[in-house]
Amino acid sequence: MEAPETDRKVVFRARGLTKVYRMGEVEVHALRGVDLDLFEGEFVVLLGPSGSGKSTLLNILGGLDAPTGGEVICQGRNLVQAGDRELTAFRRHFVGFVFQFYNLIPSLTARENVAIVTEIARDPMPPEEALALVGLAERVDHFPAQLSGGEQQRVAIARAVAKRPAVLLCDEPTGALDSKTGIVVLEVLERINRELGTTTAVITHNATIADMADRVVHFLDGHIDRIDTPAVRKSPRELSW
Repeated sequence: MEAPETDRKVVFRARGLTKVYRMGEVEVHALRGVDLDLFEGEFVVLLGPSGSGKSTLLNILGGLDAPTGGEVICQGRNLVQAGDRELTAFRRHFVGFVFQFYNLIPSLTARENVAIVTEIARDPMPPEEALALVGLAERVDHFPAQLSGGEQQRVAIARAVAKRPAVLLCDEPTGALDSKTGIVVLEVLERINRELGTTTAVITHNATIADMADRVVHFLDGHIDRIDTPAVRKSPRELSW
């Protein structure tokens, strides 16, 4: 099931996506013919239980994995047909990734962890600006061990947005956090979406987070069960779980 037609620019157009993992003689169907558009500037939540195909789809959209069948069109290019060099450039310049685990380098400060990305980006923010955007202006010279889990996740978000990506793909960004800290992280994602206009897709199994989305894509057994458009988009501070 796909969203109604809209005047907004389509950032990703996925059609007929399938993904089959083979483990010996066993086939696992992670995606079973997924059609989905992501639109410029929207905040989308991909909601569903573990194993429903959410992360597989996000990895395909981000150029980290290839589908078994179907196509992904982005900026007029079919990513499924792209070579390694083209996909590397796509990931480097177009997409920012935020994962459940922060993947920070322990021996580097917050500023240096962000600079890893800004040094190879085309038009990056200064690391200090990116860290200020996520509320860590006073923590730029702290090492990961000196930061809380929520602060480390915000450094990871700063690292992802510092290259000014068109799309931010977030896989369970609050999954390792308590609800109070998770809400702070969601506020950061909402601010980036609102102020920078970054198309933001968030994977979660937490149905409460869906209340802050423009659209909610419900996954079940490798396919899209339905797509909802909430009448009112709540702020993160209105959420509780």
